[in-house]
Amino acid sequence: MKRMDINQADAAIRSSGIIAVARGAFGRDALAGMAEILCQAGITAMEVTLNSPAAPDLIRWLSDAMGDRMLIGAGTVLTAQQVDEAVAAGAQFLVAPGYDRAAVAQARRAQVLFIPGVLTPTEVTLAAAEGCRLLKLFPAGTVGPSYLKALRAPFNQLDFMPTGGVSAETIPGWRRAGAVAVAAGSTLLAPGLSPAELKSRAEAMRRAWIGACP
Repeated sequence: MKRMDINQADAAIRSSGIIAVARGAFGRDALAGMAEILCQAGITAMEVTLNSPAAPDLIRWLSDAMGDRMLIGAGTVLTAQQVDEAVAAGAQFLVAPGYDRAAVAQARRAQVLFIPGVLTPTEVTLAAAEGCRLLKLFPAGTVGPSYLKALRAPFNQLDFMPTGGVSAETIPGWRRAGAVAVAAGSTLLAPGLSPAELKSRAEAMRRAWIGACP
């Protein structure tokens, strides 16, 4: 798959609206099948967390299997070294649970979209100072949409992607509060989940996202 530039990856995430987070022990073929189901439901972005078994191999396999139909990235990127490992595996975007200046700088050198995790105004300020414009609000479930709305008042030049506890029921509140995308892990995707259950969850989340369109 041809590497997207930062703006293209950012646009692809916003188009999907939802990033499926694959964390845990997924079989290669099983995860590719899940990716197909997600694509059919309109969820066209997935991150494989680097603390999952064989994560680089899964990222490489998914990138080849899905081609241009799905944006494949790496999650739980904690260090500059992991930035290099994820990019070498073919990750089109990188997501972190927190803010690490060295990792942000390394992603900039690699010209790949890096989405750092933030929660407090101080963390938002630090990430923005390094040129990050799309930020992961984490753990979002502990603060709720009202917190995002309040945070966006002084930081209206930035965009936020709530992550943590996101569900079909909470998505409308997040979007109305100004989220440009959300990421969902176990509430959407989990090892051993049946195709029928995944399809039901994905369609419900996508309906919730579209239905809450501002």
